[in-house]
Amino acid sequence: MYWNFRVWLKLALLYGVLVSGLWGLTASAQDAGNLYDTGVDARLGERYFQRQCSRCHGEDATGNDETGAPDLTRSLSRASTDAGIYRIVREGIAGTAMLPVSPDTPDPTVWQVVTYINSLSTDPTNIDLPGSVSSGQTLYAGGDCNACHMIGGSGGRLGPDLSRVGERRDPDELMADLVSPHEEVLPRWWTVKAVLQNGSTVEGLRMNEDTFTLRVIDQNSDLWSLPKNQIASYERILDSTMPSYSQTLAEGELDDLVAYLFSLRKEN
Repeated sequence: MYWNFRVWLKLALLYGVLVSGLWGLTASAQDAGNLYDTGVDARLGERYFQRQCSRCHGEDATGNDETGAPDLTRSLSRASTDAGIYRIVREGIAGTAMLPVSPDTPDPTVWQVVTYINSLSTDPTNIDLPGSVSSGQTLYAGGDCNACHMIGGSGGRLGPDLSRVGERRDPDELMADLVSPHEEVLPRWWTVKAVLQNGSTVEGLRMNEDTFTLRVIDQNSDLWSLPKNQIASYERILDSTMPSYSQTLAEGELDDLVAYLFSLRKEN
């Protein structure tokens, strides 16, 4: 009996040492700062974010008023350091809908999510762009951009609102949007063509889709809510409705347009 007690005591002490060691490793990992802060880490963090976090925060990380998930492209009110963001991702926020990540999620993955979140709010003062903001604004106003895009409440609804696009897209991403818009198209901007059972056709942007309904906004900005039991067939078109400007704009004009778009952010 005494031997069994001694064995039990040693096992209990060993368990305590292991647990305290693991807590120490976690604490030291936070104290050491983010060691996973490269561009590759940001992309890996984005992949995890899209799988696990976008349901609440949105695929573009701009938040969701219905769930209360904040816009992560702005300044964060609950954390001002990498370690603070790490703790929120790892532990969640008690009393809110912000849940912790799975306990078996590796620390490097959590840090990569931190790196991705940091990449969403690029400091414009640290970036020197070759283009002219004023020339880009003139180019935007003189083209057909506002037929699809809205800035400050003025423009169309057939493309993303650009009022604060500089907060969520960096200059390289903006250039890619202009010259190769079909490379990465979010489902929100897919086009669908639906043939109804009465023979009529509805085509436009795929606003939303669930088991029973397909919602489409057409070129006239009219919104259609189509019961799927009234649809004979429909196809998704995964290309962007945004044209490529690689051949229609000169390199300098593209630089100007990127400079203007990157300047679009919340007014202080």
